[in-house]
Amino acid sequence: MMSLRLTSFTHLFSSPSTATISRRSTAILRRRRHCHQFRPRILAATFSVQGAAAETRDRVDNSKNKVPDRIITPRSQDFNAWYLDVIASAELADYGPVRGTMVIRPYGYAIWESIQEYLNVKLKETGHSNMYFPQFIPYSFIEKEASHVEGFSPELALVTIGGGKELEEKLVVRPTSETIVNHMFTQWIHSYRDLPLLINQWANVTRWEMRTKPFVRTLEFLWQEGHTAHGTPEEAENEAIQMIDIYTRFAYEQAAIPVIAGRKSKVETFAGACKTYTIEAMMGDKKALQAGTSHNLGQNFARAFGTQFTDENGQREYVWQTSWAISTRFVGGIIMTHGDDAGLMLPPKMAPIQVVIVPIWKKDDEKMAVLNAASSVKEVLQSSGVRVKLDDSDQRTPGWKFNFWEMKGVPLRIEIGPRDVSNGSVVISRRDIPGKPGKVFGISMEPSILQAYVKDKLDEIQSSLLERAIAFRDSNIIDVSTYDDLKAAISQGKWARGPWSASDEDELKVKEETGATIRCFPFEQPEGNKRCLMTGDPAQEVAIFAKSY
Repeated sequence: MMSLRLTSFTHLFSSPSTATISRRSTAILRRRRHCHQFRPRILAATFSVQGAAAETRDRVDNSKNKVPDRIITPRSQDFNAWYLDVIASAELADYGPVRGTMVIRPYGYAIWESIQEYLNVKLKETGHSNMYFPQFIPYSFIEKEASHVEGFSPELALVTIGGGKELEEKLVVRPTSETIVNHMFTQWIHSYRDLPLLINQWANVTRWEMRTKPFVRTLEFLWQEGHTAHGTPEEAENEAIQMIDIYTRFAYEQAAIPVIAGRKSKVETFAGACKTYTIEAMMGDKKALQAGTSHNLGQNFARAFGTQFTDENGQREYVWQTSWAISTRFVGGIIMTHGDDAGLMLPPKMAPIQVVIVPIWKKDDEKMAVLNAASSVKEVLQSSGVRVKLDDSDQRTPGWKFNFWEMKGVPLRIEIGPRDVSNGSVVISRRDIPGKPGKVFGISMEPSILQAYVKDKLDEIQSSLLERAIAFRDSNIIDVSTYDDLKAAISQGKWARGPWSASDEDELKVKEETGATIRCFPFEQPEGNKRCLMTGDPAQEVAIFAKSY
């Protein structure tokens, strides 16, 4: 038997920054708190045959398209409620029986798997190996690094009883692994020949958050955490920068999220690190999401644990270390960056299903020919590496399926009806362009033509989502030169970018008075002389301020 001594939990999934929620949303959340589960809610059908081709008009029975359930809250009405609705309706996650935990459902986990697949390749290309460390860590390990224990103490979950007996030493349920990694590094590292040591683990971690939000901040979440040891400070710094660069490329190229990469302020630096680098993403409500971090730990943990090596001159030296991570929080970032009132909108490179095929027939004698054509199209696309699903179920109407797969964020939909079969063509709709403008008729089923068209459209959607997100981000960042300017920008819900060389106390004042924090000092800095927006003193860098999750 094992007992956890844990802090009381005062909130289930709720946004830290949402002071009030609409009466409707409160009722929904109250129901969910009671039953600890999402109720699947499929978007009511909004497919309109007006303006569509005669083929579509003939083959869709709108009277059967609507699903008698709640619709998704509009983003503009209540962003937090919209976010929870999308997670429920798209079947990404459900509430766990312990408050603040979530069960990641297959579709949500498939998005996480696409993150894993990309990063696994990049990590191995850069010389890192996957391994695994225990989930339970002696509390004395956490205490060895003073700033680390101070930073994590409020979030620790402690095991005090095991096998029905009080433990001699309480155990920490892994909040992060720097301490246990160093304990093992001291046994593995002896000489400069053992360096660099580059490892990564895919694991779950537990942080007893008091205010939670699915994917973004939960009591337990999944991540990869890399840990490295080096013989020189330069190597450690290069490693930390290399990893934040990999995260940045992933965000832009795979997730179509235009993050801003930079260095955290001293106040925002990871507990126990010398420097923290970050990628900051602007969500659809203009709040900042810290989407990935990379830490240069210097020799702080090495000194605490005695992690030393003998250098080429026979001298004993402490190693220089890094750690870095991306978590399931990134799934939340994808939802909040690209989603709309119809639900998810997934970048093709991240989508578990890139193309869904919806066969359409009205008469029994049409069914076999349509299904055969749909199966053939599926095989053609699969053979070219496209992730495709054929929805050939008879329980739902085509219109219902259209709305369902739109809500799931599938980038392309292919429709095949009797007339399409006769013409040897298909109808293709883009998720990112709603309605008639995003629908193209008469695309040939000829394999080479269809494959080329689909791949071209998937690339277009990927680029379009990134360009749209960049435009949204850039239009909501305001350059400021005074503290009054900063306060005005934050009050408008914008990000503020301005010169900064003020003290930690001044930084905390900004947070107290505006609710915004320094998200980072971007790597890309403007030229020219600058003066601090707070003090008027010379400043070497501009900082970005924003409210965050």
